[in-house]
Amino acid sequence: MNELVLKFEEIIRKAGDIVLNADESKMEIDSKAGIGNFVTYYDTKVQEFLKTELLKVLPEANFVGEEEELHSEIKEKGYTFIVDPIDGTANFTKHFQTSAVSIALLKDAEPYIGVCFNPYKNELFKAEKGKGAYLNGEKIHVSEKMMKDALVMSGSAPYYPELREKSLQAFSCFFKACADYRRFGAAVLDLCYVAAGKAELFYEVILQPWDYAAGMLVVTEAGGKVTDMEGNKIRFDKPCSILASNNKEDYLKYLE
Repeated sequence: MNELVLKFEEIIRKAGDIVLNADESKMEIDSKAGIGNFVTYYDTKVQEFLKTELLKVLPEANFVGEEEELHSEIKEKGYTFIVDPIDGTANFTKHFQTSAVSIALLKDAEPYIGVCFNPYKNELFKAEKGKGAYLNGEKIHVSEKMMKDALVMSGSAPYYPELREKSLQAFSCFFKACADYRRFGAAVLDLCYVAAGKAELFYEVILQPWDYAAGMLVVTEAGGKVTDMEGNKIRFDKPCSILASNNKEDYLKYLE
């Protein structure tokens, strides 16, 4: 791992401490567009900390954070950070303890470094392009299981009522073929759990780039595959669907 990864690991652990030490009296829960789409004082606080610290490391980089009103462009040449200060904010407000801080660094518009941290379980996932994926320093790899033995995870498009039926249809297709199903409410952790072999498949009918940018690199560096739900290459300049798997079979066929 290069020096950047080590610096990002130090920064993300400090961000995790902010989450762990959150003061209930300062939670200040507000709603954003969409049903159940929350933002708290700590989403903003963590993002401000990450922006300050990450741009100290790479001041020439663009910064795309979930809680910004106007998002920077993805640099076609050079570096772009894509950050989710608290992925799983609804879980955070409910003390569900399944939330994560997520940092992705794109180089020339492609994933280069991904670091994801669940402070509640002290789970730090990291990956660098071409260097493999790790959980707390130990190399991880996707599982070898096929669909009949698979654990499938998903989101449910909670912010987009018009897509809930599509989400349920996808659930029905996959659930008929897999061994069991889970729904955790933090996409970056779902992706990392596929990378670590804890599940075989994760899908969501629509996600924002900060929800998947870091986690998808962890998956691919662990031997998995990430496309949209039509099998297309993932983009980072707009929302898209996500299908992340252990790449042991063509999982798209179950949606047909």
